[in-house]
Amino acid sequence: MDGVSVTRLAAAIAASALYGLLLVATLWRVRRRRRQQARDVAALATLSGQAGSWLVVHASQTGTAEELAWQTANALHTAGLAAQLVSIAQLDADTLARAGRALFIVSTYGEGDPPDSGTVFARRVMSAPSQLGNLHYGVLALGDREYRNFCGFGRTLDAWLQTQGAAPLFDRIEASNSDPAELARWRHQLSHLAGTDDLPDWQGPQFDTWRLVQRRLLNPGSAGEPLYDLRLEPTEGMPLPDWEAGDLVQIVATADPDHPREYSIASVPDEGHVRLLVRIGRRADGSPGTCSSWLCTQLEIGALLSLRVRAHRNFRQGENAARPFILIGNGTGLAGLRAHLQARSLQPASRNWLLFGERNAAHDALLDDELASWQRNGTLTRLDRVYSRDPPQRAYVQDRLRECAAELRRWIDDGAALYVCGSLDGMAAGVDAALNDVLGQAATAALAASGRYRRDVY
Repeated sequence: MDGVSVTRLAAAIAASALYGLLLVATLWRVRRRRRQQARDVAALATLSGQAGSWLVVHASQTGTAEELAWQTANALHTAGLAAQLVSIAQLDADTLARAGRALFIVSTYGEGDPPDSGTVFARRVMSAPSQLGNLHYGVLALGDREYRNFCGFGRTLDAWLQTQGAAPLFDRIEASNSDPAELARWRHQLSHLAGTDDLPDWQGPQFDTWRLVQRRLLNPGSAGEPLYDLRLEPTEGMPLPDWEAGDLVQIVATADPDHPREYSIASVPDEGHVRLLVRIGRRADGSPGTCSSWLCTQLEIGALLSLRVRAHRNFRQGENAARPFILIGNGTGLAGLRAHLQARSLQPASRNWLLFGERNAAHDALLDDELASWQRNGTLTRLDRVYSRDPPQRAYVQDRLRECAAELRRWIDDGAALYVCGSLDGMAAGVDAALNDVLGQAATAALAASGRYRRDVY
């Protein structure tokens, strides 16, 4: 072997060794983070329920409020205060009346509505008088200023608490899209309540570098905006993160780095990539959405982007995994439903019914080959495609639900869970109305309260 060959071989060995070291270091950091999280959970569980503990309540739709509630409870724990972290779905009037101090981190959904986790509390607890004269509280309201009723649920909750005799510890804090300045105000108030000014900095979201490896137009000729199937992979040396069907990703567009956009993940980790279904959005003035147009038309194949996977526990299978599934959606909502179908294709004997709406069969039969394959192998027990622009008349998924009322009741009686993914206006509201008509309002509310009716709508 000549000198050049030896040099090249040595360089290759060194490069391989360096790659191995980087991979080991990355895995070690991930495992260390998970061990620390487990220790934090155990510590909070130990302090929960102690006399004088703080009640930290979250009302979350996609997980942001829950994440901030976790950081809030952990900050109180670090300062030596007992904190009990609870979902508003688990909160009743008696627990709230007994609590001396509570901090609420609550999201608003749509035009001023509570998130799904807060609907039962709003309907059962906030609709009746409560004696909360012993309660001192604070509210961090999350929302988006683009909506007319910005932070509507947080404002309603704050007003209701005061009406019931509770005393605010400080003025309500409102944060649009997790505004860092407003979150800093919240943290400042926590420091004041804890009697210290040296609370550790909150760890910001950890974004990693990913690569766009494939992009495919799914609806050529459609009357709707172009919809693309995207596949993303972590860069070399970074392990694939864990996620479950129902989870989300946040992506930062280079043209707007301050506001990450969220998308439902259409794949599961076993497939080795994150898959998204993204439609180019349009603003009121007709201009394209910043992140969607960047992902679909500007970002080159092979280019890098910043991404993080976010747990969306409200839309995971969770305790429903052994139940039959009724999956309902439209448009890009097929992404979240597709992830569940892929996960359930690995579960023997699972029963699944997909009802999905789009415009025209000729141009909008999204993922048709894949859905047909799942029908053949038994993953899809039943498939109902509904096309609103095809003759003889306009029809939507909520109309099909009413047509299939008897079958819907049979599936629900068999213990089925309902998962809805897609547009909030029109589809989700229509589906909710159809469920109330077919099953009854009380039964639909009971399904939501028990976790058998879950939504990822936007």
